[in-house]
Amino acid sequence: MKSLDEIKVIRDEMAAELLTRDESTEANGTKYRKHVLICGGTGCTSSGSAAIEKALAEELAKNNLTDVQIVKTGCFGLCALGPIMIVYPEGAFYSMVKSEDIAEIVSTHLVEGGQPVARLLYQETVTEDGIKSLNDTAFYSKQHRVALRNCGAINPECIDEYIGKDGYQALAKVLKEMTPEDVIQTILDSGLRGRGGGGFPTGMKWKLARNIVPDADQKYVCCNADEGDPGAFMDRSVLEGDPHVVLEAMAIAGYAIGATQGYIYVRAEYPIAVDRLRIAIAQAREYGVLGKNIFGTGFDFDIDLRLGAGAFVCGEETALMTSIEGNRGEPRPRPPFPAEKGLFGKPTILNNVETYANIPQIILNGAEWFAGMGTEKSKGTKVFALGGKINNTGLVEVPMGTTLRTVVEEIGGGIPNGKKFKAAQTGGPSGGCIAADNIDIPIDYDNLIAIGSMMGSGGLIVMDEDNCMVDIAKFFLEFTVDESCGKCTPCRIGTKRMYEMLDKITKGQATLEDIDKLEELCYYIKANSLCGLGQTAPNPVLSTLKNFREEYIAHVVDKKCPAGVCKDLLQYSIDAEKCIGCGMCARQCPASAISKTDYVAPGHKLPSLAIDTDKCVKCGACMPTCKFKAISKG
Repeated sequence: MKSLDEIKVIRDEMAAELLTRDESTEANGTKYRKHVLICGGTGCTSSGSAAIEKALAEELAKNNLTDVQIVKTGCFGLCALGPIMIVYPEGAFYSMVKSEDIAEIVSTHLVEGGQPVARLLYQETVTEDGIKSLNDTAFYSKQHRVALRNCGAINPECIDEYIGKDGYQALAKVLKEMTPEDVIQTILDSGLRGRGGGGFPTGMKWKLARNIVPDADQKYVCCNADEGDPGAFMDRSVLEGDPHVVLEAMAIAGYAIGATQGYIYVRAEYPIAVDRLRIAIAQAREYGVLGKNIFGTGFDFDIDLRLGAGAFVCGEETALMTSIEGNRGEPRPRPPFPAEKGLFGKPTILNNVETYANIPQIILNGAEWFAGMGTEKSKGTKVFALGGKINNTGLVEVPMGTTLRTVVEEIGGGIPNGKKFKAAQTGGPSGGCIAADNIDIPIDYDNLIAIGSMMGSGGLIVMDEDNCMVDIAKFFLEFTVDESCGKCTPCRIGTKRMYEMLDKITKGQATLEDIDKLEELCYYIKANSLCGLGQTAPNPVLSTLKNFREEYIAHVVDKKCPAGVCKDLLQYSIDAEKCIGCGMCARQCPASAISKTDYVAPGHKLPSLAIDTDKCVKCGACMPTCKFKAISKG
């Protein structure tokens, strides 16, 4: 167990070393001449970063470079370029590194007086004057990192490095200088709203839990790390890159509401996050920042993990608490709300990972600091998992009020292959699509709701002109149908009926009346479902109906999919004038649906080919084989 004075000594010693992980700070008088940061997040790990770390350690040992430190970090954000390796203090950003590149990096760059390997550097950082700071690149320059401040900057498995970044100083400040009421008021004044999707004021939730049953013999603090939206990986990345920030924030919340026990409900499908949480909890207990009599103040607080089995409905707070209790994850009617009767029937607060990740910085920097970012009703920053049809897939954090255009075109690098932006889906299965004519909308809670979408936990999936919006709605509905817990009829049966109607539309079997019935059913399910899963399930359908109704009508009336996606409405054909009769497409056809005709196009020697639409299984295998672009679908 460490005293507060010992914690401060560790902070001061580590802070000096951590300063050298910055382009502007030379490693004078510190233990290591260079720091090599290697991304150890899920994305880069899946691309082979562990092998790169091993190869680097072997090469450093071979060259006796004991003054170079390897640091395995969390996600840097620019996932499209993984595996990523950054060398400090110069800030050399190596992207898509391979194990076979390591020997050259060590012999050319990491030796005394060495220079970066230019061919392996992220090209946007390379200038005539040398290496440009990452903060000046398009991907990073518009970002402002609060929740992600330590991700990619520290070793998440080393509590000393977290302390070196002022870790556990906010907890010390709270326990030594503030009353619980002071803490709650600070969070209220900051304007922090829940980052899990609903946007409920965090300070208000804490205030209710403290006051509604003030004499409760037990209260609980829960963390929702059961991130289930398709394409979302914000919370996972925080847990992998900065697990201690969640532990510290939960302890602060426990002090504020009068709780002594916390639970983190995390997806079992996040093995790296689970391992790092377990390591962090063990370290925090060893240092005495979790457990009994924290910092000698008499305050007790501990945290345990509970692994989720991958049920999307357990992202709903009452279903999550029911699962922690050991029961099947199903939502409960509200009221009573968890602040009055939550986990094990006791007053409970539940916030998600990103919400907690903001708390220590608010305590240390003050409510005004946080409230100075964002918009009038949506303060601070928001983390988004940027995916889909976008050049810079990755993790971004921007001030609330940043426009969608800025995120897509500047930070995201635009749409690949010169395609046009069509829509963005926010909020996953519970959200809705933002059409191209709203690309300049400032992103915050109220603006997104006004146009039929929602913030959600932060997934942002970009779509281009090749996406069919009816098919997108069908995709999310299929997910919701599978994930419905089945407790209430509107969600259990209603979402299935919605999916069946969408399926009819994508097969060209529906009528215009079916579109009207679909819309009517959406509003019924929205109004009558028990929990947020069912209440928001119709959002992808309603938003696509609102913004892309003409696509629904084209499927029904013209029996065509304008984007050429819905398989049952596709018809492949060969332009006889372009076809040279080479037969490459016929050799790829699994259904033997392509054969020769009697027609020889002018200037060609062989008969053109044709597709028998009755035999065609519409797999599309023929199109990539034709070098003359004679095959089309429509």
